[in-house]
Amino acid sequence: MTDIRRTILWVVFTMSLVLLWDGWQRHNGQPSLFHPAPAKTVSAPTGPASGAALAAAQPGAAATAASGVPATPAAPVIQNKLVTFTTDVVKATIDTRGGSLVRVELLKHADDTNPSGHVVVLDPLRQYSARSGLLNVPNAPSDQTVLTLVDGPTALQDGQDALTVRLEGEQGGVKLAKTYTFKRGDYAIGVRHEVTNQGAAAVTPQLYLQLVRDGHVDHTGPSFAPSSFAGPALYTDKAKYHKLSFDDLKKGKAEYEKNADDGWVAMVQHYFVSAWLRNEAGPREFNVRPLNENLYTAGMVMNFASIAPGATGKLDDVLYVGPQEEKKLEDLAPGLELVKDYGIFKILSKPLFWLLDLLHQLLGNWGWAIIVLVVLLKAAFYGLNASAYRSMAKMKAVNPRIQELRERYKDKPQQMQQEMMRIYKEEKINPLGSCLPIFLQMPFFMGLYWVLLSSVEMRGAPWVLWIHDLSKPDSLFGHLLGAPIGPLPLLMTLSSLLQVWLNPQPADPVQAKMMWIMPLAFSVMFFFFPSGLVLYWLVNNILSIAQQWMINKRLGVMDPVMKK
Repeated sequence: MTDIRRTILWVVFTMSLVLLWDGWQRHNGQPSLFHPAPAKTVSAPTGPASGAALAAAQPGAAATAASGVPATPAAPVIQNKLVTFTTDVVKATIDTRGGSLVRVELLKHADDTNPSGHVVVLDPLRQYSARSGLLNVPNAPSDQTVLTLVDGPTALQDGQDALTVRLEGEQGGVKLAKTYTFKRGDYAIGVRHEVTNQGAAAVTPQLYLQLVRDGHVDHTGPSFAPSSFAGPALYTDKAKYHKLSFDDLKKGKAEYEKNADDGWVAMVQHYFVSAWLRNEAGPREFNVRPLNENLYTAGMVMNFASIAPGATGKLDDVLYVGPQEEKKLEDLAPGLELVKDYGIFKILSKPLFWLLDLLHQLLGNWGWAIIVLVVLLKAAFYGLNASAYRSMAKMKAVNPRIQELRERYKDKPQQMQQEMMRIYKEEKINPLGSCLPIFLQMPFFMGLYWVLLSSVEMRGAPWVLWIHDLSKPDSLFGHLLGAPIGPLPLLMTLSSLLQVWLNPQPADPVQAKMMWIMPLAFSVMFFFFPSGLVLYWLVNNILSIAQQWMINKRLGVMDPVMKK
């Protein structure tokens, strides 16, 4: 048994060193052992990638291709242009080719790794854009048709609640007008498509809405922590929320609901999301697939009602490009809040975030809200923890007797085990009594871990003094040592060592040394954790130490080296 424990401790210690090295590599800009740098994407084509092929490959486009309409003479090439529009929360760039939204910069979310200084979600460098166009009408305007921008303001003025951008174009006997409505303080963009039939026969066009982006996934957070999902996702009332990984799409293994009367599509990444939304019931066809080696699309196709000659039909949708603010997403569309990735602990993380958000509303600071939430959790589990610490204290009290038994019966392991069980029975000690209560609490604390890891509210959220961003490591001394080292992880290390001092010491000298080394190895990893997560673990440690200290003192086992 001793050899097995020793082996396990060495394995854990070795893995700790590997994870520490990996964290150091990532801090210095080197690729992670666990999340290697992706292959470089081939140089991007000019303009939206493969837009014509996208439209042609959409469901319903085959009818257009096979319609037998004679080809028209080539028209002169019309040059597209990029126009930027600004509100109080976004700077959005629209390409007149297709009227596609090709860049969205979030002005309220800082990003020191981006030249703009802000988070950029839709981004031409990533070939990441939101597109739309018409199907089922020969030569109808698509996301490759150059539209004309109707003159109007390019910035939201003081006193205005909305900025409207309108683009128009005619092709194939139909006129398409696309209108974007940007609202003050809102990341949800209203998008209206109006189709006017300029031909002599009725038409029944289809509208496709697409999100296109490359398959590069940025691993944010500690390299040894689980990654938040990044990739396409869709939702229907029947199939509910469904994530589709880029790898599964590339391998042709992705399965999803192709047709429904409700639902939406999205591209998800850590903290942020883009999504085409339509809450109005009506048939729609979903299309999620790779376009080439490293480019993917997620889209919907919907039908216009039949449009008579000279008449106009319209469809209204919402394009959301912004942060994963759970409460706001819930109001936009059913199930949209599910893009916030809580991992396997969703059933616990959602109520924990609700409580954390409530505390933030009362306290006005996310750091203090984290501290109070941990206090409430420790209070809720006070009885379980007390049971565990009493068991530890009793184990510590009998530790000298156990050591004596090991010396006396070192050549008689079976008899030694019998004597140990006799002592445990006399002292009413359950050797597993210290483990079970802690094991029962772990899902709740892991749920809170995922809340802090996935909540965009932590980005740029200050606590006190030098902690200006709870989503970044505490690196107060980093400029001196060249590593993200700060007081919070140092205090975390001290608290872990104090916990080892309070716990029963293993009789095996090697195990005893490893019990002191392991907290050092694990605590160093906290130098690379976001400061909000370190704060959460530190407060948890401090409260555990306080409770364990009181129980040890009450039972008279404060001296770590007990005498007989």
